[in-house]
Amino acid sequence: MSNCSCENPLIPQIVEVIKIVDETPDVKTFYVQKDNGVPFDVMPGQLAMVSLLPVGEGMFSVSWQEDDHLQFAIKRVGVMTDELHAIDVGQRLGVRGPYGNGFPVEKCKGQDMLFIGGGIGLAPLRSFIKYCFKHREDYGKITIIYGSRSYDDLCFKEELFEKWPQEKDTQVYVTIDNAEEKWDGHVGYVPAYLEELNPDPQNTVAVTCGPPIMIKFVLQALEKMGFSDEQVITTLEMRMKCGIGKCGRCNIGSEYICLDGPVFDLAQLRKLPPEW
Repeated sequence: MSNCSCENPLIPQIVEVIKIVDETPDVKTFYVQKDNGVPFDVMPGQLAMVSLLPVGEGMFSVSWQEDDHLQFAIKRVGVMTDELHAIDVGQRLGVRGPYGNGFPVEKCKGQDMLFIGGGIGLAPLRSFIKYCFKHREDYGKITIIYGSRSYDDLCFKEELFEKWPQEKDTQVYVTIDNAEEKWDGHVGYVPAYLEELNPDPQNTVAVTCGPPIMIKFVLQALEKMGFSDEQVITTLEMRMKCGIGKCGRCNIGSEYICLDGPVFDLAQLRKLPPEW
């Protein structure tokens, strides 16, 4: 996973966990760094296979990348992620990749960006959001709409409430599903909040990721608001399996999510069988 041509993306690179951040009760962000000092070369929306011996390996989106480290926001959902949540700083892991096509950062230049996320779905969006901030002159107004079940389940709170709202021409809207005492912000589901805010589709690209039911209703809302299929982008990263199109478990019709995705615009998805 570097710009060194001698490295094979199928062979895990050994990394060390240099920092762990508790995002929610069941989500942690792991900062990992290579031993050899070779820079990482990952684009927003790409994924990598993370291995922990002798437990196994899993495919995770890269939630941010710097020259000297990668960040993975990982939700605890099973045996592999349970074991990852139990490790400490200093643990050594294997990382191979990157895999997938990533978000169309070049195609989106010069346009306003609308990011719509739910739960851990903010992790892949975060890579594109931070890329836009890093290359701020290339993108127009940035709007972020994000929600989760509860306040505790909101990921990246420091960025959501402190850092991102301070960025130039950026608005951040956060909601939780049900009212609670510690929360005085908006209450309601993300698709309904999106319709309430009613963003202008003119010269705007909408990028969404979250639970499948959220995405379903977000896509319906965007259509009602006048967004064309070509203006709407999502990632099917949950369908990623081996990363190289060999296991045959990620295909939808003739498309392999590992090879042709996981990022698609809605026009591309409408040509596929309704399995996504």
